[in-house]
Parts: sequence; structure tokens; C-alpha cells
Amino acid sequence: MKPSFSPSRPVPRRTRSVTLRVPGSTSNCGAGFDTLGLALTVYNEVTLERGDWRGARARLPADAAGLEMADEAARVFFVRAGVEEFGFTFHIEGDVPMSRGLGSSVTLRAGVVAALNELAGAGLTKDDLCSLVTHLEGHPDNATPAVLGGFCVARCDPQTGGLAGVVRRPIGRDLSFVVVSPEQELQTKKARGILPRELPYFEAVKSINSAAYVVAAILSGEYDRLRHAVCDYMHEPYRLPLIPGARAAIDAGVAAGALTGWLSGSGSSVLCVTRPARAARVGRAMAAAFTGVNLRSRIFRLQADNTGLKVVARRR
Repeated sequence: MKPSFSPSRPVPRRTRSVTLRVPGSTSNCGAGFDTLGLALTVYNEVTLERGDWRGARARLPADAAGLEMADEAARVFFVRAGVEEFGFTFHIEGDVPMSRGLGSSVTLRAGVVAALNELAGAGLTKDDLCSLVTHLEGHPDNATPAVLGGFCVARCDPQTGGLAGVVRRPIGRDLSFVVVSPEQELQTKKARGILPRELPYFEAVKSINSAAYVVAAILSGEYDRLRHAVCDYMHEPYRLPLIPGARAAIDAGVAAGALTGWLSGSGSSVLCVTRPARAARVGRAMAAAFTGVNLRSRIFRLQADNTGLKVVARRR
């Protein structure tokens, strides 16, 4: 994938405000660390309205961190797209929980850059937006499914870290994704900081084996091959102990009929992949594991989102 950013041009004055719907996503999918991601049917909506100042201003409920994220996204967008800067207010709302491993930061970043693209008439493609959001996030696992939808396998340049390609496959309604989010936030920065600098060689080999098999099962559509397929030594052994009940919740979901399960992103949510007929039972079993350690949790019974971000409203 080669970015094809637009040349510098004056800012059109046609669209005054725009709202983007952006799906949440699960990343890593077990051992596919910083590589695999899947868009899910849980959404945030990001609304931007043009202003006559420079930079971003938030309309509640965005906090200081959200404002900083939006400002950074705007700065990068204007440079990459080569358009004249303009100010904007933004507002984000929806059902993607914060700091729960479902790509909440990406919904804001992707929503802001895609909305600016619409307001400026910059003409960036979804591939361009994937590259831009990957740059902002530092990795493509949530960025690519949030923009493109479906199951995404992304490759980055080992020297620059820039997005070098994405293989995407839509996922049908014959799979359900049961996400259970305990009432415990886990900041990505903390969850990345706990990871070791080195891994034992054969633990890395076992992780590669699992990640390759999971990708093959999903891309081939042979979903029953996912049964017990996730075996990760890259991040889950270090992150799961930070979340009481998380390992037990995954195991309980599998025991209740799920094909497999994993820690969603850096947590604290956990996810099980199941056939739809078993989704309710799987969710109850997972939530019970958190109840057993005195943690309340929220159950999401989801499917894959195969559309990615989309414009849902605009005002001229």
C-alpha cells in the first residue's frame, strides 16, 4: 500500500460539520501482537464542526487527554494532507468503553482525521487514513479494522514503522464475539510497560505458530479450526495477572462452548469467539468468573463490523 496524499490546496467552505461512526475493535487476537485486529459492532460517533480559530476545542464529554489526542491528530492530518489549517470543535459519544482494550483511542483519532478529510475536501482514501492513524497510534492492529472494517492483518516497515500493507477479510454472521469488560480500567501505556524486553526463543516460536494458524483459519473461513487455537506467550502471561478473573473468564467461556478466547488488546476486556447459538451462555459464564472475584462486568454480544468508519451525518 503506497500513500497517495493530496497536494496542497485551499480549504473548501462547503461542509460545516460532519459526524463519523467508528467501530470499536479487538486487537492481537491472541499471539498476533501489534498485527491482527478485528472491527466489532460497538461504535463511537465523532462529530466535528468547523471554526475560525486554529486547533481543536472539545465539547463535553471529551477530557484533556481526548483534546490532546484530537489536537495531535489534526496537526498530523494537515501536514499529511497538505491543506490549510482551520479550527474545529469535536464531540465523541457512544458505547466503546474507555481503557478496556476495545480501541477507544482509535475511534477518536480515526474519527477526527476522517472528519477533517471530509470538512477539508482533501480526498484522502481509506488506505491513506489507515497509514495516518497507524502513525498516530504507533501500531496498526486497531487502526486498520477501525478504518476498513473486518479482520485485518497488517504489516509495518521494520525500519520506519510505517504501514506497509493490509490483508482484510470480512467475517460473516456465523461467528459471534462475546466481550466481557470488568469495571477496571487498564491504560495501554501501563500494559505495554510491563512487557519484557526479551522472550525465550521457543516461547516466541509457539506464539508464531498460534498466530499463523489463527490467521489461516479465519482467512480460509474454516472457523471450527479456531477451537483452542490461541496460545500466546508474547503479552498475555504478563498482562492477564493485572486483571483479576480475566484468565478464568476466558477459560469459562471456552468451557461453555466458545471456540477460543483472548485478552482484547491490552485489556481489561476479554473476548471469546463462538457460534451465535452459544453466545448468551458463553457471556454468562465469562461474567460469572469476574463476579467470583467481586468485579462487576458488562457483557457485549457482538459480531464483526465489515464496513469500518463511515459518514453518518453532515451539515453544510
